[in-house]
Amino acid sequence: MKLSVLDQSVALAGASEDAAIRDTLALAQHCESLGYHRFWLSEHHGLPTIVGSAPEILMAAIAARTSRIRIGSAGVMLPHYSALKVAEQFRVLEALAPGRIDLGVGRAPGGDMRTAQALNPNAHAAAEAFPQQVLDLLAWTSKPRHRGITAHPLGPQAPEVWVLGSSDYGAQLAAHLGLPYAFAYFFTDGQGAEPAIELYRARYEPSERHPRPQATLCVWALAADTEEEALHHAQSRERWRVDRQRGVFGPLQAPAEIAARGFTAEEWPVVESMRRKAFVGSAAQVADKLRALAQRFEMDELVVNTWAYEPAVRRRSYELLAEEFSLQ
Repeated sequence: MKLSVLDQSVALAGASEDAAIRDTLALAQHCESLGYHRFWLSEHHGLPTIVGSAPEILMAAIAARTSRIRIGSAGVMLPHYSALKVAEQFRVLEALAPGRIDLGVGRAPGGDMRTAQALNPNAHAAAEAFPQQVLDLLAWTSKPRHRGITAHPLGPQAPEVWVLGSSDYGAQLAAHLGLPYAFAYFFTDGQGAEPAIELYRARYEPSERHPRPQATLCVWALAADTEEEALHHAQSRERWRVDRQRGVFGPLQAPAEIAARGFTAEEWPVVESMRRKAFVGSAAQVADKLRALAQRFEMDELVVNTWAYEPAVRRRSYELLAEEFSLQ
């Protein structure tokens, strides 16, 4: 089974946000050396936690530092932009890393609506026009000319377009257009994944590039040398998710500080619910859960997203999973 990576350039308490961007570059090189298939980058705006706001720029930097791993956006929030401009950006990326570029697109704002309005004053209307935007994007990335306009630079290959989503909407659109589909399992703790994947496969209309449906799940997972160690480091994300429910956002906090403060009686049910669904534990425990998930959804690839306060802990998690799945 193939394993891939979704990185979000997460800011850490006590460190500058720009350090998170540089850590993303180092992690991409590390994951290539471990045998991961893809390295995807998210797009978020106006958040003090997830500071990767321009995946296409990060992709260019990663392309210059790697030679094999596929590089992609997960994704470009298309309603913020012109489809032609995105096509041009990704044609440039394809020229930099031929045959290695994934163009994942989503409809969500990737932030609050005020920020979405600042990015595009017609954000709401643009979201309604998302299917047409995807059609235009497909045309400009795969054909010499569309609407009398050419998206340069031309080349023998084109970026591979993916539709991203966490609901039935993206699944239906991907199926109708004959495109690969990635479900954000980590975003919903799996809620809605089964009906979305079933709908995608049932309604899939084969395309020239993708004669068969191709789906994957993006899963949050953290492996460590022991289950106790993994649970300790997972507290950083647990604290962030509990705070997020109260509308409080900030950089990822150190697990030792969180453990010293503890969770309140009101917060514990939320934390326990997260832990029951989490892919957290020793390497063998996490690998078993990932294999079971892949078998349940009949998938040969999963995309792993990992948050940890210490960069070394995150790298170790990816190392352990690469060993468990014998990545090459």
